[in-house]
Amino acid sequence: MAMAAPVKVVLGSIAFGIFWVLAVFPAVPFLPIGRTAGSLLGAMLMVIFRVIPPEEAYDAIDLPILGLLFGTMVVSVFLEKADMFKYLGKLLSWKSRGGKDLLVRICLVSAVSSALFTNDTCCVVLTEFILKLARQNNLPPQPFLLALASSSNIGSAATPIGNPQNLVIAVQSGISFEKFLAGLFPAVLLGGLLNAAILLCYFWKLLSVEKDEEVASAVGEVVAEDDMTLHRFSPATMSHVASLNSQEFGSSLDAFARSPSLFGEFAHISSVRSRTNSIDIDVQNASNVGIESIRASNASRDVAEGAGIAQREEGVSSRRVSRTYSSQRCVSRAEASVQALDSKESSMEMWKSSVWKACVYLVTIGMLVSLLMGLNMSWTAITAALALVVLDFKDACPCLEKVSYSLLIFFCGMFITVDGFNKTGIPGALWEFVEPYARIDSASGITLLSLVILVLSNVASNVPTGAFFFLFFSATQVRSRIIFAQQFLLN
Repeated sequence: MAMAAPVKVVLGSIAFGIFWVLAVFPAVPFLPIGRTAGSLLGAMLMVIFRVIPPEEAYDAIDLPILGLLFGTMVVSVFLEKADMFKYLGKLLSWKSRGGKDLLVRICLVSAVSSALFTNDTCCVVLTEFILKLARQNNLPPQPFLLALASSSNIGSAATPIGNPQNLVIAVQSGISFEKFLAGLFPAVLLGGLLNAAILLCYFWKLLSVEKDEEVASAVGEVVAEDDMTLHRFSPATMSHVASLNSQEFGSSLDAFARSPSLFGEFAHISSVRSRTNSIDIDVQNASNVGIESIRASNASRDVAEGAGIAQREEGVSSRRVSRTYSSQRCVSRAEASVQALDSKESSMEMWKSSVWKACVYLVTIGMLVSLLMGLNMSWTAITAALALVVLDFKDACPCLEKVSYSLLIFFCGMFITVDGFNKTGIPGALWEFVEPYARIDSASGITLLSLVILVLSNVASNVPTGAFFFLFFSATQVRSRIIFAQQFLLN
């Protein structure tokens, strides 16, 4: 492509430079607006500077890529809602044989899940389960988190839906899903095995602690904590105080018995009290003779009245007992009916939940089979997403709110910015200069191209680097674009 006018070249380079800086450094001090706003700013500058007309800017937006990205995100949301990643977390801990076995399982599960459900979702969801497993088994979490990060990136390179840049490369290069998988699966498999071997060698000593010792230490900590709790809430302090009080009382009685002065005074007082008590008893005996006759007559009337009252109280109490028993029976029957209804409702809810989860898994498997059959990737993903929305039979807003619309907007701005920069002619000129040294039909050229892609993808992020390098290949260089896609994904 020939170079454009110098003004367009300068203005287009400025707009693309702003986009590139904000995409690589979203929190740059002089303009901390983030990647999404930086992408829109670059697209707007391309239109304002007349580098690309507004009509062509709309045409530059690749709707198939956006549709495929949106569909895969919705499917991932429903898979998370159907506890798919929870089951993957349980698979990690199922009959685990220690830290080394857990590390290998994490490498395998994260690689497979990131290839099928995008690596971002895989890393976000599985991190929580890995941290829980590390705490439960008294293991350091660093080796397992590194295994998750590295294996998810390696595994996501196997399919077009594993990563956003995979979507761009697969759709724009025209590589089908099955060819994409067949071309990269051997390299992904080899990379995953090497990654697991390197992690095992590096953390071998750290993960060589015997599991029995770990369990014993954990049990010892729990027992010590339980002992402290029992000691803290033990009622022994109350019994200790009671025993002290009884001892003090006994000692005071002994001291009182040993004192002669106190004992003599106590004997004189007791003799005086016995004489006064005998006089009082004689007076009471004389008065009680007249009183007994009066009490006898009153007692007969009290007995008759008491018998009638007792009969009435027995009748009332019997009626109360019968009413209480009948009310208790009614309450017990009502509670039994409520429990039966609750059990039926809970069983029905569990059955509905199981059927719905099975439908989600079947729709996801159908989407993957359709992609392998070579059907349109974008419409396949959108169809699967809408099928899950309909099967959910609820308001889809809560699920659709979890979709990363900022990423979709970023891609829209990136498409316009990259297409405008391509119209300046700079990418074609750069490729003509670099092509003799980076020919893909020679080992030295492939090595140089791989090193450049490796460095830039780690320094400047995958998506901007992929978009930038893709400008170097014209539409007629299909084979070059396919080989470039393979080299980019491998790095």
